[in-house]
Amino acid sequence: MRTTVAAAACGAVLMSLAACGGSDGGSGHQSEARSSDRPRQAEARTVDLKRIPDVGDGLRKQIPANSRQVVAVYGEGKDSAQSRIVLYTKSGSTWDQTRSWQGHNGKKGWTTDHREGDNRSPVGVFTLSDAGGVLPDPGAGLPYTRSAGFQAPRYWAKSHWHDFDYVIAIDYNRVKGTSPGDPTRPQGQAKGGSIWLHMDHGSGTSACVSLSKSGMEYLLRTLDPDKHPVVVMGDKANLKA
Repeated sequence: MRTTVAAAACGAVLMSLAACGGSDGGSGHQSEARSSDRPRQAEARTVDLKRIPDVGDGLRKQIPANSRQVVAVYGEGKDSAQSRIVLYTKSGSTWDQTRSWQGHNGKKGWTTDHREGDNRSPVGVFTLSDAGGVLPDPGAGLPYTRSAGFQAPRYWAKSHWHDFDYVIAIDYNRVKGTSPGDPTRPQGQAKGGSIWLHMDHGSGTSACVSLSKSGMEYLLRTLDPDKHPVVVMGDKANLKA
C-alpha cells in the first residue's frame, strides 16, 4: 500500500538530517564538478548466469533463496567512493544481468563494521522493502512515501539539493515496512542507519549508494516485493570473500 505524507517544516528538517547514514544526509557540504563523474546508464547484455558474478560464497549464501531480484553494488576499492550498480533478475535457475549504472558509495569507501559518521558504506546483503522521496510516486512497486521531509536542507551545496528526490531504503538497522525517513534504529544509534539508494550528486556519500535519476526511476518501477529484492554491496575484495 502506498502512502502520501504531508510533513511539517520541523519534521522536514529532522528527516533530512537523519538521512543517509549520518548527520549531513550522506552528501557533505562541498561542491563537486560533475563532468567526469556523471552516472552513465547502460543497457546490460542479457546473459544467463548460474550465479551473480564476483560475489563469493560468504555473501552469496546470505541472499534469500526466494529472492529473484538482486541489486549488486561493486565498489572499486576499500577506500574508494566509485561504484558500479547492476540489477540482476532470476529466471528459472539462472540470473539475467538487466541494467547497470555508474554511481557512488561512502566517500571514505567501505566497512564490515559500519558506525555512525564513519563515511563508509556497510558491506553485506540487505533487503529492499520501502521507498519514498520528495517527488511523486513514479509507479514504484515498493511501498512509496512521498514527503517534503525528504528535502535536503538548503544550506547544503546546491549540487546536493535533489539527492533525496527518490530514495529506496536499504534495510540496515531500520524497521521494515516503515517510511525510509523513520529514524528508529533497532541496533542503536552507534551502528548508524538511514542508508539508502538515492540520486547521485557526482561524488561520495556519507554511507548511501547513489546513481542517476533515470536509474532510480528504473529501479523504483522494476523492484517487486513479490520477488523479494535485496542489495549485495561492498568493495571488490569483500564481495569476493
